[in-house]
Amino acid sequence: MNPLLVELCSGLPLKPLPPKRGRDTSLPHAPVRTPNLTTNDEKFRLAMYYLSQMTEEQTLVMYSGHPHGLFPSPRNAPRVVLTNGMVIPNYSSRDEYEMMFAMGVTMYGQMTAGSYCYIGPQGIVHGTVLTVLNAGRRYLGLDDLSGKVFVTSGLGGMSGAQAKAAAIIGCVAVIAEVDEAALTKRHQQGWLMQISNSLDQCVAQIREARQKKTALSLGYHGNVVDLWERLVQESEQTGELLVDLGSDQTSCHNPFSGGYYPAQLTFEAANQMMHADPKTFRRLVQESLLQQVTAINKLSEKGMFFWDYGNAFLLEAKRAGADVEKAGGGKLEFKFPSYVQHIMGDIFSLGFGPFRWVCTSADPTDLMETDAIATAVLEEIAHETETSIYVKQQYSDNIRWIRQAAKHNMVVGSQARILYSDQKGRVKIAVAINQAIAAGKIKAPVVISRDHHDVSGTDSPFRETSNIYDGSAFCADMAVQNVIGDSFRGATWVALHNGGGVGWGEVMNGGFGLVLDGSAEAEERANMMLNWDVSNGVSETYFHSASLCVPMKHVR
Repeated sequence: MNPLLVELCSGLPLKPLPPKRGRDTSLPHAPVRTPNLTTNDEKFRLAMYYLSQMTEEQTLVMYSGHPHGLFPSPRNAPRVVLTNGMVIPNYSSRDEYEMMFAMGVTMYGQMTAGSYCYIGPQGIVHGTVLTVLNAGRRYLGLDDLSGKVFVTSGLGGMSGAQAKAAAIIGCVAVIAEVDEAALTKRHQQGWLMQISNSLDQCVAQIREARQKKTALSLGYHGNVVDLWERLVQESEQTGELLVDLGSDQTSCHNPFSGGYYPAQLTFEAANQMMHADPKTFRRLVQESLLQQVTAINKLSEKGMFFWDYGNAFLLEAKRAGADVEKAGGGKLEFKFPSYVQHIMGDIFSLGFGPFRWVCTSADPTDLMETDAIATAVLEEIAHETETSIYVKQQYSDNIRWIRQAAKHNMVVGSQARILYSDQKGRVKIAVAINQAIAAGKIKAPVVISRDHHDVSGTDSPFRETSNIYDGSAFCADMAVQNVIGDSFRGATWVALHNGGGVGWGEVMNGGFGLVLDGSAEAEERANMMLNWDVSNGVSETYFHSASLCVPMKHVR
């Protein structure tokens, strides 16, 4: 048994369990901003109780937030196996989900939050930094984005990263948000430099920051449709294109339950209508999507580069009848690419993806030690003569990120770090951290993991696997095989989910956690499991892709 967990759980009302209180019917069925770990508080308490009682020859099984119990298993088996949203394919629709979630028999898959390895906003901030940096390289031919304008929307739990990323990169970012609470939070924490509810003021600040090439993250309190249409108006009246890069991070994977707010309604009126008159609300959402795409199309024709951020924006716009289809394109191709197709897909093909770890001591000095270890490992690989220029560029970006990580104050709660690394880098970092634990340089075990949004963790035809064009993007073998393979190669826990990112029924994704405790066994597990966890996805990409921008020899 784990003494710490026993102590933590000692105050929980487990004997008897508290009565089931039922569900608040005034709330939407689908989660909007808050991740689900279990279906209710009682199940959470029960899961914690099982963890506190578990031995090293038992595995906790979780069915969509329901603790199924402790079952005998070998010492080298995962200690937790969890699934979320596993539904017979013909019943994996949005309407079926609403019904099953209300019944309490399933829950939305999420991604890292659903597999107990969410580390707060740090992961999405880093991913957004890399996405915008590489978008500048691809679309504008620039490494330095000073004075370049990025327009987008969303300042919630994930999308709020856009404000911080813009400040780190040094570009000019304008992010629209209808929820004043979210806007205020990002401003108070220093992620937004300025906020305004005036489009006139926004336009004036864009012009000033462009001219002076000063970094700016500006939050516009209003609907993004109004912002896009004002930028069109400025372009038509003055001939000046005030935006270079554009995207969207509204929660379009859940557009009718609070993920997207139509321009025709105030924030308060929309919150009322989505429950009181969902049919009319759905129509207004689709009308608003049409308006937004119309404005984006006009600016794109003038020279702005727009990409879909994997939030199902273009998918929902297509369903609404917007002009987003690509002439001669298949099911996966829209007029605008997804960020995987044009930006991050090439990086994934090199084996790079979001690798992360958590120091269980909760001691910031342990995190500093792991930062130093990771930096040294990446610098060593980057200086190897056989390392290609493509790989060196990615190492350089991530070395810069980790050197500045403490300054950006990204830690929320757990002492955690994330960076993008390839297969060789991940294995070397894990082994080096494990050796530091054995030597007493790090006080307690370290848990390594990754985002599901990675090289091989996710089958998502409108996001992670959107750059595979032979028809197999709609197959989920890679994600399922990844979880199975991790489970018998050393993972401490594994997870498989339906939903996450682009929505229920649109994606299968999986993840893992692996505990490094300084033992020789932990090093062996890390070597075996991490090599599989990356190479599974790289081999999938090269097996199915007709053409890639980098030759196979550049992949480690």
